[in-house]
Amino acid sequence: MELLPGLILGVVAIALSTSLSKRLGVAGPLILVAVGLAASWLPILDDFEVDPELILVGVLPPLLYAAAVRLPAVEFRRDLPSISGLAVALVVISALAIGGFLTLVLPQLGFPLAVALGAVLSPSDAVATSIVKRLGISPRVVTILEGESLINDATALVLLRSAIAAVAGGFAFADTVGTFVWGIVAAVIVGVVVGGLNLRVRARMNTVAATALGFIVPFVAYLPTEHLGGSGLVAAVAAGITTGQGAARRFTAEQRVSDEINWRTVELVLEGGVFLVMGLELRGILDDNFRQQSGPGKAILLALGSLAILLAIRAVYVAGLIFFQGRRARLRQRDRLEQISERLDSLPPDFAGRGRNPGATRRRLESMRSRVTRAFNDLDYYEASPLGWKHGTIIVWAGMRGVVTLAAAQTLPRETPERELLILTAFLVAVISLLLQGLTLPALVRALRIPSTAADTSLLREEEEALDAELRTAAIDRLADPTLAVEEGGRWDARTLTIARRRLEHAADEDAGALARELQLLLIGAMRSRLLELSREGAFSSEVLRESQRRLDAQQVSLEMRQNDV
Repeated sequence: MELLPGLILGVVAIALSTSLSKRLGVAGPLILVAVGLAASWLPILDDFEVDPELILVGVLPPLLYAAAVRLPAVEFRRDLPSISGLAVALVVISALAIGGFLTLVLPQLGFPLAVALGAVLSPSDAVATSIVKRLGISPRVVTILEGESLINDATALVLLRSAIAAVAGGFAFADTVGTFVWGIVAAVIVGVVVGGLNLRVRARMNTVAATALGFIVPFVAYLPTEHLGGSGLVAAVAAGITTGQGAARRFTAEQRVSDEINWRTVELVLEGGVFLVMGLELRGILDDNFRQQSGPGKAILLALGSLAILLAIRAVYVAGLIFFQGRRARLRQRDRLEQISERLDSLPPDFAGRGRNPGATRRRLESMRSRVTRAFNDLDYYEASPLGWKHGTIIVWAGMRGVVTLAAAQTLPRETPERELLILTAFLVAVISLLLQGLTLPALVRALRIPSTAADTSLLREEEEALDAELRTAAIDRLADPTLAVEEGGRWDARTLTIARRRLEHAADEDAGALARELQLLLIGAMRSRLLELSREGAFSSEVLRESQRRLDAQQVSLEMRQNDV
């Protein structure tokens, strides 16, 4: 089939699968894998093969970047120890365990090469997150799975590169560890720098130009990092997190709205495309295996054994993670925080005015109070959403393998012994994991009788109402600020201020004209400033903060469009 008709049919399949997934209750990527598997046997299709570098370089950086931009930063920070453990320590442990298993059953591979395949099989895929979200599981579990899938791909690829280098040059523990650490550190540095430059440069552009430039940011982070010997995927994630956290302060409302829509579309097409490719490549991989191994029987046994080991290690690791949550340590931490808070409250009112630099003293006190408030909010979060054994079971079973496993397997050197067998094994691990775990995850949730957060929205509604009250108070305080008329050149007369105050307090719908729209934009700015303060304090969930940001952006874009039409 020619390229253009194939692309058209692929986009159609992705769009239809996405629509069907909501009606069938099955994740779109699982449908696309099945469609690809069926289509691979059609006589009109030849053996289908995609250069793995196209996926690793052309698809994964923008995919991970798009997910990182939307990452719930508050929850990610709170569970960073758990996420980093799953994404780094668990991947390394799993790779070594699979390496030992493969060395026993395929001694001709050698341990470094066996570890390389272990690194290929170890990372979980982001498709688990979309399935768990739809099931209404605790947002904390979703954040942990999402954060893990963002980072563990890069960990696995850095480990894969280190293992292949050890095969070529001989294994040296210190060199391998040094290569691994450098790959992560260099990537974080480059990613943060690129993300910061992205914020500053695009903030000075109009929306269309800024959107066009935004599409190349993942690759700008990826390419120099790879040149320096780091992980380009970690750099793309770091650039995405930096951009996502700075967008509320740096970008215009129109830019944020544009970015969200465009990156969601890009993510849908790229993610759907790679899962469709997974299914389409089956025929060629099986043909290669029949020529070299006389059938897939050995690969199936290796895949089942490897998957069982991966799940067993993941279960043990997650059980330890749940057990060592440090409940007693948090109780002691709350006591210490209460003591610090009491000391801050006991300071005399004129304390900040003492000393040689009262302004610096005042800023330090405000910073300390903010950190204490954030620490209290963190503890409240841990107590309100504890991780129990049922949540741990979901985290274990949701650790599905996917695109990275297949793409990375095909980057194994051509001279690798049993290469066709290893590639088919990786493919089977990914497909069996996706279909078995993905299709049975809803049944597992029902069997565990985990309460659905989607069914009970009262707490979320209360949180939204509390945040709305905070923002309205910030806007009303801004209206009552005696410096407002002076700061704005005396443009706001008493009537306009009265109308604006009525709109805030009583939700009146009358239009006060162009001057009132300008005042509304000013008040939206006051609300957004308060929103950023609340975000830093961690008093509200990222979901509620982000939804409020979307509403403010939508209101601002609408007002600005009406101003431009006048």
